[in-house]
Amino acid sequence: MLKTQELQINIGPQHPSTHGVFRVLVTVDGETVVDLKPVFGYLHRNHEQIAESNTYLQNMPYTDRLDYFNSMTNNHAYALAVEKLAGIEVPERAEYLRVIMAELTRIFNHGCALGFLVNDMGAWQTALAFGIREREKILDLFEMVSGARMMCNYFRFGGVARDLPEEFIPRLKELMIALPSYTDEVEKMLRENEILLIRSEGIGILPPELAISYSVTGPVLRASGIPYDIRKADSYSVYGRFDFDVPVGTVGDVYDRFIIRIEEMRQSLRILTQALEQLPDAEGGHINPKARQAVRPPVGDAYGRVETPKGELGFYLVSDGSTKPYRYKVRAPSFINLTPLADMCRGYKVADIIVILGSIDIVMGEVDR
Repeated sequence: MLKTQELQINIGPQHPSTHGVFRVLVTVDGETVVDLKPVFGYLHRNHEQIAESNTYLQNMPYTDRLDYFNSMTNNHAYALAVEKLAGIEVPERAEYLRVIMAELTRIFNHGCALGFLVNDMGAWQTALAFGIREREKILDLFEMVSGARMMCNYFRFGGVARDLPEEFIPRLKELMIALPSYTDEVEKMLRENEILLIRSEGIGILPPELAISYSVTGPVLRASGIPYDIRKADSYSVYGRFDFDVPVGTVGDVYDRFIIRIEEMRQSLRILTQALEQLPDAEGGHINPKARQAVRPPVGDAYGRVETPKGELGFYLVSDGSTKPYRYKVRAPSFINLTPLADMCRGYKVADIIVILGSIDIVMGEVDR
């Protein structure tokens, strides 16, 4: 048997398929991955230290920049943490508006993630175009309510910045009518595609025990067969009022992570349908009037978390009684979900690294902070 010498190679920090400024130091034996070391920090922006110099409200737009795909869910987690710390209640209508924005975010994140994943396989751009198409419609809705498409800065402590404009719900209903056919089209185009099956089935397997030991969350954890979703396990906002399922995989490979995201898009549509049916009228209020004042929480600490499209995003805050957080710590799902990357890649080929990384669905703004 021919014995080859092990070689260390760099992928990145500017590789086009690493979803940001990311580097991996790979040890290979021929084309087989022997070991892998992720290298972080190229996009570090000192987010947490800056947040301790700002007032609580000034930090809200900074959360947009963590996962710049999912500013609405970033806002949600931070708002929950401050509200828990300061004892601020949220009007019922505002809770429903928050859920609507969060589930729209989940749909467009997963649609784009699937498109990027297929693109990482070296396949055609059609799947990505499908994801971008629906994303643009949702960003139009976000712009309608917040004035911005990506960095929405829409949530406030005690509610949301402003109520829905009259044209929002009709436009949302139009989108929801088209979404079932959209998810069916994506699934039909990709689920039994020969290239995708070869590149994804049995690749990058993450066993459930390993996923739990690494504290992985989100679709990556559920693809490994663990039915853990914060919306169910630790229900926040008004998620406890909705009937929806938590899709799980059986193998924990790239293919399962692909299928889970399609099913989660369908569940988000179920939640949106129920949220619109139950949405209280405008008299319920979109923000708690008491929250309009400067926030000065009592001395203490609090942790607020939500189920973002990538997993558990949490904010740990410590108050010293001033208008600025004494300690501000982010639990970023992209960062945590990257920790088992070496175990997921070991034994596979160099070309599989990019596909496995793409199936985790990361944003480097959240990883490095």
